[in-house]
Amino acid sequence: MRRRDFLKTTIAGAAGVSLLGMPFTAEAAQRITLTILHTNDQHSRIDLFPDDGRKYGGMGGMARRATLIEQIRKEEPNVLLFDSGDIWQGTPYFNFFGGELEYKLMSQMKYDAATLGNHDFDNGLEGLEKMLPHARFPFLSANYDFSNTILQNRFAPYKVFEKQSIKIGVFGLGIELAGLVSQNNYGETLYLDPLDTAREMVQELRQNQQCNLVVCLSHLGYKYDDGKIDDVTLARQVEGIDLILGGHTHTFLDQPEVVRHASGHETLVNQVGWSGIFLGRLDFSFSKKTRQKTGVRTAAVPVNRPVTTS
Repeated sequence: MRRRDFLKTTIAGAAGVSLLGMPFTAEAAQRITLTILHTNDQHSRIDLFPDDGRKYGGMGGMARRATLIEQIRKEEPNVLLFDSGDIWQGTPYFNFFGGELEYKLMSQMKYDAATLGNHDFDNGLEGLEKMLPHARFPFLSANYDFSNTILQNRFAPYKVFEKQSIKIGVFGLGIELAGLVSQNNYGETLYLDPLDTAREMVQELRQNQQCNLVVCLSHLGYKYDDGKIDDVTLARQVEGIDLILGGHTHTFLDQPEVVRHASGHETLVNQVGWSGIFLGRLDFSFSKKTRQKTGVRTAAVPVNRPVTTS
């Protein structure tokens, strides 16, 4: 996927200039580029969809995705790879291997972090604990309190990554499990208010950790009509998040939704469907001098054909 193939070119310029709608103007020598790749709701889809005339036939497949990610890493100096939950459930691979294969393949792809979706509890807390050693990447969970369970202290609320002196703070939020998951499967896990939790995370990452970019891995869902907390609500009510990478609702977004606050700060909300059909990509640009974000290009990259590497 070359730059000319990006679906949308965006930039955050001086006051009053939206993230979406203007091309990059800064010289490459004066900027640092950070590439964020992301997936959501993989649902144990290891193989591509059969190319038999069905919708999405011939798309997806972890092998193709791995090759695509490898190619992007060869082309870009600073890459982070995230997942927003529901890694499990949906194919016989999960029924037979309980999530082991999914975690091993994601580890081979060098995922940097993920958060938990409701289906990641489908084998109970014991099943999740059993599979965790196969994941060589952290699960970030800020609003599930596992203190009274066997998973106490197994998940950090956030992690700070550093790429070429740019600090990226990443935290995870999960959906309320009651009504979606049998209580036997989540036990005494406590659900904390995602809005209050997000405000705490923004304070920690912005003020204490001095992050240049704040990212939320969310499994709340994109948008609801019943007043339930979703990613758009999160973006509107919690200022200071730069990027929300969502899951749960299997929403295909060609480009992120932009939520602007009165202060001028903008939050991008993105989600790329399900089953690894698309790989989300956002290329953020930062000023080398100020370390401030100056722009972002976005793409929903289809995983639908062989990818050659140089």
